[in-house]
Amino acid sequence: MAQETVPFGVLFSVDGPYGDVSRSMLNGALLAVSEWNDSDHPAIKLAPVIGNPAGDLSQYNALCRDMLAQGLQHVVGCYTSSSRKEIIPQFEKADALLWYPTHYEGFECSANVIYTGAVANQHLLPLADHMLEHHGRTAFCVGSNYIWAWENNRILRERLAMSHGRVVAERYFPIGESDFAQVIEAILKARPAFVFNTLIGVSSYCFLRDLRATCTARDIDQPRVIPVASCTLSEPELEAIGEVAADGHITASVYFSTVAAPENDRFVAAYAAQYPSGPVVCADAEAAYIAVRLLALSLVEANGRTDVDAIKRAVTQVRLHAPQGLVRVDPDTLHAALTPRIGRSRKDMRFDILAEAPMPVRPDPYLIWNSPRFWTAGSPPALRVAV
Repeated sequence: MAQETVPFGVLFSVDGPYGDVSRSMLNGALLAVSEWNDSDHPAIKLAPVIGNPAGDLSQYNALCRDMLAQGLQHVVGCYTSSSRKEIIPQFEKADALLWYPTHYEGFECSANVIYTGAVANQHLLPLADHMLEHHGRTAFCVGSNYIWAWENNRILRERLAMSHGRVVAERYFPIGESDFAQVIEAILKARPAFVFNTLIGVSSYCFLRDLRATCTARDIDQPRVIPVASCTLSEPELEAIGEVAADGHITASVYFSTVAAPENDRFVAAYAAQYPSGPVVCADAEAAYIAVRLLALSLVEANGRTDVDAIKRAVTQVRLHAPQGLVRVDPDTLHAALTPRIGRSRKDMRFDILAEAPMPVRPDPYLIWNSPRFWTAGSPPALRVAV
């Protein structure tokens, strides 16, 4: 096969209300590009075409339209579900592939999307079961007012109800909101077993700082008395929150920078060397890294063909030893099989891993196989305690 350069789009909002996480995603994608182009695969080189929508949905549409008009057949990008849903129709119309590299709420399966982030059975359900076992049966939900929060709160509500628990209240805020005084008072009055946080970006950082400050002023040990659980909180966000309120939060993820594995040690070191000014590595950076690596491996598997049908067949055949562990793409859903973990944040802006699955978990975007009627032993699959 003659040497070929394959251009592809990279679409992340490195400016705007969730810019910290998106910059780490861009870094992860570009690290994968540089590693691939410097590796022993000279027949195919990757050439990223970068776009920055700055959190503006209209810019996602415009930049995506430009990329597809240039003939790009593959785009790695988007962080929020609203941005993903905004541009999927363009990929379906052009018969191109969006490689979506972050956790999301599920209940979607497009033939023109490869999903390399976690879905609810890989993050939210393990988190809900952990909180039920270790903290209690009542939750107060605080989220950004869009589909990520709506769907995750619905799933949590149903999971708690199955265990005779309940959501005591739900509050939603515009993305970028920073005034949480009223909802914090409501939380302190309700005293739930835990808070479920689906705020994103600066809203989450402000909420966690203000909740901690209010509790400290009233002599309440917030991490112990009213822990905050999330499926989004990551290392760059802990740094944005700051040491005063970064510790004690419970997060479900398929990746933490503290995963004990040689491949992760190499990844963390390579990322830090290439991006010493940060943002630090996190699950979303790893998911973007995985997306680019899978794209590159699929191009090789498809003998250099770039069309959607060839790459979709190829991507389900490759196996990637990623920083989090073995990753493969499920042929039925085009979602990745990933390894769920539960972490607790520390003052040094990293996570202690409390529990993890013994192997990758098959994605279940519509929560079909994770319905109680499919459980064979009367309970959902359990994570093992990390040692």
